[in-house]
Amino acid sequence: MPAALAWIGDGVPRMEVAHIERRTRDFTAIGTQLGVTYELRYRVEPDRLALEVVGQRSRQLELGDADFFDVGWSPLFNSLPVIRDGLLKVGPPHEYVMCWVDVPSLEVSRSEQRYEPLGNGLVRFTSGGFAADIRFDDAGFVLDYPGIATRAHG
Repeated sequence: MPAALAWIGDGVPRMEVAHIERRTRDFTAIGTQLGVTYELRYRVEPDRLALEVVGQRSRQLELGDADFFDVGWSPLFNSLPVIRDGLLKVGPPHEYVMCWVDVPSLEVSRSEQRYEPLGNGLVRFTSGGFAADIRFDDAGFVLDYPGIATRAHG
């Protein structure tokens, strides 16, 4: 089922719009993230990610041995493990290794992340010293990611 979702940066001038094709346990998406000094365009598939910072640089990535992709400042990518592994109900924490992409540099690194399902659409996300309780809708997409973005409603 296709959908278009948008998020507004939490306390910063940043916005993201994604056109999503949801499948049973994953999705594909084409999106744009706008920051003060950059425009990032991306296309994500379960095992591939294409990124372009308009007028500056681009990258094509394969998932390899990572569990998922994660793109800096993007709430969309936090939905990947939630949808695949059904993390909307209370349950044990899940540990993942992400192919993490910094924005706007597009530098790639491995990121160990933990998702702990708290129930009622809330998942505690931790990575290194960072932690946030992220709220998801019933379909598994981010509604509110404190410090990062909140879903726009129109």
